Amino acid sequence: MTNIPKIGDIVGDFRLPGVRLNGEAFHRGDYTLCEQRGRPMILAFYPGDDTPVCSAQLCSYSDGLEPLQSAGATVWGISPQNLDSHERFARSRKLRMPLLADPDRSVAKSFGITAPLIGLRRSVFIITAHGRLHWKHVTAVGATYPPTADPTAQLATLPA
Repeated sequence: MTNIPKIGDIVGDFRLPGVRLNGEAFHRGDYTLCEQRGRPMILAFYPGDDTPVCSAQLCSYSDGLEPLQSAGATVWGISPQNLDSHERFARSRKLRMPLLADPDRSVAKSFGITAPLIGLRRSVFIITAHGRLHWKHVTAVGATYPPTADPTAQLATLPA
């Protein structure tokens, strides 16, 4: 297993398929981390669609999207489920951020957050506009997540 990146490390590029709800329309496409350079990124890894804690986490981030976007950040949710599962989840919960599919957990492995039984540890990473890890929250078990206020406060500490 790969180690969890350290603050200040350059985060490796990846490309994953994803879905994004826009009103009633759904858009499917590939999401590439390096194409987001120039703006901060929040990557929210979660174990599964439509589970109680994951639903609470992703709904809170979707509801709290404006302060994150006002700070210049893009937010992506990432889990092992496929795009059809993500679409059902986003539609049922009205989630407004892209949900990316990492079915082989290759991206989760590159972040060192895979775990037996649960697949991956619930984790949130903030990556600077220059591709460096600025902040992380990685759970041991996966039942907790940082409220939107935590990444929002961290975005305020990013260098200009």
